[in-house]
Amino acid sequence: MTIGKLLAHGCAALSLALAAPALADTTVIHAGHIVRDAGASYDGPATITVTDGRIVSIADGTQPAPAGAKTVDLGDKTVLPGLIDAHVHLTFDPGGDYWREAVDPPEWDMIVGVKNARATLRAGFTTVRDVGSAKLTGFALRRGIDEGLVEGPRMLASGPALSVIGGHGDSTGFRPEVREVFDLTNLCTGAVQCAARVREAVARGADLIKFHATGGVLSQGDKSLGQAFTDEEMKAIIDTAHSLGVKVAAHAHADAGILAATRAGVDSIEHGTFASEATLREMKKHGTVLVPTLMAYTGIREGLAQDRYTPAVAEKVRMTLGVVGKATRIAHDVGVTIVFGTDAGVYEHGRNAGEFALMRDLGGLSNAETLATATTGAAKLLGLDGEIGRLAPGYSADIIAVDGNPLADIRDLEHVDWVMVRGKVAD
Repeated sequence: MTIGKLLAHGCAALSLALAAPALADTTVIHAGHIVRDAGASYDGPATITVTDGRIVSIADGTQPAPAGAKTVDLGDKTVLPGLIDAHVHLTFDPGGDYWREAVDPPEWDMIVGVKNARATLRAGFTTVRDVGSAKLTGFALRRGIDEGLVEGPRMLASGPALSVIGGHGDSTGFRPEVREVFDLTNLCTGAVQCAARVREAVARGADLIKFHATGGVLSQGDKSLGQAFTDEEMKAIIDTAHSLGVKVAAHAHADAGILAATRAGVDSIEHGTFASEATLREMKKHGTVLVPTLMAYTGIREGLAQDRYTPAVAEKVRMTLGVVGKATRIAHDVGVTIVFGTDAGVYEHGRNAGEFALMRDLGGLSNAETLATATTGAAKLLGLDGEIGRLAPGYSADIIAVDGNPLADIRDLEHVDWVMVRGKVAD
């Protein structure tokens, strides 16, 4: 064969290879039991077929796998949708002294984030909403996960939360010349500047906006948990975000700040510690979601016992511990939508599922209701209710397996044995 014919033959073969469709990646999962979503019954056995990261079918019984498919036999385990935590801080760990933000570089935050992303995924949480990180670290971690370079859950990220000068989220406790080296582009004063900060955050890649409507328990600067931003500033933040197509979450402890954020149109209240019944009824009227983060109070109680906090922070910690869960119970009674979120980073990542029992025992939710907060309910808040939150054909193959039946005992979710996210089995 001449060189010309060899080249022509090679080009033809290459063209055929490029034109041929890629082989589908199919996994067949045999489950002992299945919970398709929080409102479904406890069924099984079942066979779930996943192709190219999506569920293509769910059949009763143990069905044979097609030729070339991988098979996962989960024995008698219960299979259910991957869990969603709507309030985490993957690049934070508990227990660090406040002055470390002047010492540790953003690169160290990334190392911490990679570690915590893996721990979170292994705990069964296949999607998270990260609502506070250094300027670009959350976005970089999100990209690493999306591109398959880092093992972790699907991630929505807000970047740094917007804060008032001297409030929760500001870098306080340092000399003025030290403060000047911090990148404090999350601070704003007045409606115009706050609107600009929202636009800057979205331009950097924020999936949502988080702002501190009130003071914070763990911050050094603010002396109380009262309302921080003015009503006008809150409205500017929320209206600007909504005009750009992103939702807004408000960190809020004090009742006045919760009410102001609700009336300004915020999508979710994070914590809601001192919310009154009247304010919770206002949240119900406006369709505002409550993300209680009850595990955060477990974390700060442990920190207090370990003498981890400065006197100013310890005083605020004690203010909150006597009311943990009260607002959640009232919210449940008056019909406010409650979504699962834990504030992971205030306690150790990987313990996220401890929130379920707290919601049940302190908030009065049933097992099925608590499961819904971390599946269908959370998916709706994140704007991903057509993608995640249930097991159904066409949905992302975000699947976990546990022993027992979480609809009978929600604490079964504290011990996840097997995880698949976007069709890939976690290591």
